[in-house]
Amino acid sequence: MVTLSDVAKQANVSKMTVSRVINHPEQVTPELRCLVEEAMTALNYHPNSAAKALANNRTNVIKVVILEDIDTTEPYYMSLIFGIAKGLDKQGYALQLVTDRAHLTGGNRADGFIVTGERAKDIPLIEQLTQPFVIFGENRYGFDYIDSDNKAGTALATNYALAKNYQSIVFIGLDVKESFEYSREAGYINTLQQHQKIPQIYRLANHSHVSQAFITDNWHKFAPDTCFICASDRIAVGVERGILENGGNVPRDFGIIGFDGVFLDQVANPQLTTVKQPVQQLGELLARMLLQKLAQSGAQQGEVLVTPELVTRGSTRD
Repeated sequence: MVTLSDVAKQANVSKMTVSRVINHPEQVTPELRCLVEEAMTALNYHPNSAAKALANNRTNVIKVVILEDIDTTEPYYMSLIFGIAKGLDKQGYALQLVTDRAHLTGGNRADGFIVTGERAKDIPLIEQLTQPFVIFGENRYGFDYIDSDNKAGTALATNYALAKNYQSIVFIGLDVKESFEYSREAGYINTLQQHQKIPQIYRLANHSHVSQAFITDNWHKFAPDTCFICASDRIAVGVERGILENGGNVPRDFGIIGFDGVFLDQVANPQLTTVKQPVQQLGELLARMLLQKLAQSGAQQGEVLVTPELVTRGSTRD
């Protein structure tokens, strides 16, 4: 078994220098750090993560806090959590999932937090956190965050609907007063206004049965040659079912474009054209941002927006 002494001998440095490279790399010159890291690689030496955490007075645990009902969005969160875990694992950190608000601030036995699903009512709770944290999702409170570029995503979808010559383009959004929803609406509104078209916006709860009932109740309002831009795939699935239930033809007479691109878009029939978020990549980026924040003693990291892609399938015209 390779020891610290073996690494020191290979690099021709003291054991203290090797220890500093492992536990406090900021205290070592880049040349020395490179020398020690090369020796560690050559000997296939992996520091004991528990000992390293103890030396740094850390737990090597990151809490991932989900502040919304994940029963309705489980496939999405499975991809996100997998990405976060992958990013943390690269640096020897473990993930602890928290879904109970009562456990968010109690004890705070973690090095940092990744928070997702927060709403305006959760902000006072988040502000009580004493360890570094980052947010998944746009916010207007100055917190560090990572998200898909929601505005760019719905602009992509709206431009595509225009290119397919749908005469009426309707946005069905989420009934929440949150930054990500405002951005999704803005992408749709701005694009239509650039083409001298009048926006039509409806806001619903994020459940397929709600959007299905909405289509049935308002069927008389929507003429053929309409495309529905939806703020989530869950809403889009309900819209599609409602159209088919009322005898509409998808995609000849009615187009549907979702937003998310995680599982539901593929089980719909026809499969959904959707704005696909790189959810696993977003998870890895969240882990990277938080670990960088920890390494920089809690320094502000800012915001990162990742451009989504439009995946075209059977719910829109060829």
